Parts: sequence; structure tokens; C-alpha cells
Amino acid sequence: MQDELLLKVNDLRAAIDGKEILKGINLEIRPGEVHAIMGPNGSGKSTLSGVLAGDPRFTVTGGSATLHGVDLLALSPENRSHEGLFLSFQYPVEIPGVSMVNFMRAAVNAKRAYLHQEPLSASEFLKLMRQKRAIVELDNKLASRSVNEGFSGGEKKRNEIFQMAVLEPRLSILDETDSGLDIDALRIVAGGVNKLKTEHNATIVITHYQRLLDYIRPDFVHILYKGRIVYSGGPELALELEEKGYDWIKQQVDNEQQ
Repeated sequence: MQDELLLKVNDLRAAIDGKEILKGINLEIRPGEVHAIMGPNGSGKSTLSGVLAGDPRFTVTGGSATLHGVDLLALSPENRSHEGLFLSFQYPVEIPGVSMVNFMRAAVNAKRAYLHQEPLSASEFLKLMRQKRAIVELDNKLASRSVNEGFSGGEKKRNEIFQMAVLEPRLSILDETDSGLDIDALRIVAGGVNKLKTEHNATIVITHYQRLLDYIRPDFVHILYKGRIVYSGGPELALELEEKGYDWIKQQVDNEQQ
């Protein structure tokens, strides 16, 4: 299993409004791994997640990205999801008038149709929802409401992990999931992520801070700066970054370029 690549990103370049943001990203992820991507504001972290998920605001200008051998960049955003890619948004949107139950059942059955599987009946899906809700301690009242409508920041993030639990993706990208969370919400969200980890799936955690990595232990840490991964290492790299700050990265890279 460890010899199999789940995600392979090779010299990926992308721009928005004509400005190049990603300037040659190389990344390999295998099943069972957790990778943390850190970096200062404007380094390209959220751009990378958006490009992989198929955000139409970004234009891929070079390179490639494959998910279990499938060309991600050739797929629509919904088919990337069906192939097993999940993106947890930094700022989850509200969808008034659309119940969580209907929303998630439609998503699950769309994926099942893509995979040529029979749709889940209403009773089968409600049973699945009950099982997955317990993983992230999501209140039944929240699960019965419209998608994210009136939810607190922590409830929205918890709801994202609940959706991840229901969809069972191969690769989950958590884009600053810790943003705006208090310590209790952070513990619950991180606990849900850890419970969902298996030897068959993988997770990319995008974060500014070490505190999330105290709960979700990464196997690898990558530092993104000016559109490139400039350093990669183990969990100790995040601790060093926490101690020295992002100015240390800027000085190191700028000195190397001189």
C-alpha cells in the first residue's frame, strides 16, 4: 500500500487574473499519510487547495496532478469529488432552504451513480447519517436544519467534517479548518479527522499554526513560500517554524537566492 501514490503533483503552476501564484509545486502523498502545508499569507496555500478541487477562478498554466492515477485537471469539480477528493472550506457557505439531509443524500447518491452503484434509500441514508454524526458530535437538530444556516463558526467546521465522514473521500484537504475555532471545537473537529483516518485514505492539513498539529499529527510538513514548497520534513519542522516564525523562512529562502 505504501508504494502506491494517491496524489502526485508535478511542477504545478497556476494563476489568477493573469498573476502567477503557484510557481512549480511538487508533492507526493501515499495512502495512510497526513501532510501539513504551512506558510505565510499569500504563499499559495489556499490557491493549491482550490486548484486541486477545480475552483474556476484559477487557471492552470503548467504541470500535472493525478489522484490514484486519474488526471485531476481533466475532471470537473463534481467528478473530482466523485473520484474521492474532498475540500473543507476555510469559510463554509450557508445554503438557506436546503436541508442537510437532502443535501447530503443528493451528494452521496450522485457519487454512487458515478461509481455505478445503487442509490441509498431514505432509511439507509438516515442510518448512515446517525452513524457519522456521532463521529463529530454533531447535534441532531443541526443535522436537520438548512446547510450551515445560523451555525456558529465552530458548528460550520464540525459540519464540514461530518460531510467528510459521510462522503468517505480518498483524499481530504482541510483548508485552515482551525481558523476561528475555540479549543473545544478544535478538539472535536480534530478528533473527527483522526477517527476517519485509515490506511486507505490521506489528508492534507493547511494551517498557519502548530496548535492544530498538536491534535492532528502530520507525517510530513511542507513549507510553502512564494508559490513553491521550499522545505519539507517531519513534524519537527512545524515546531521549528513555531519557534522561529515565518521571518526565518523568508530570510533562509532570500539568502539562498542571493
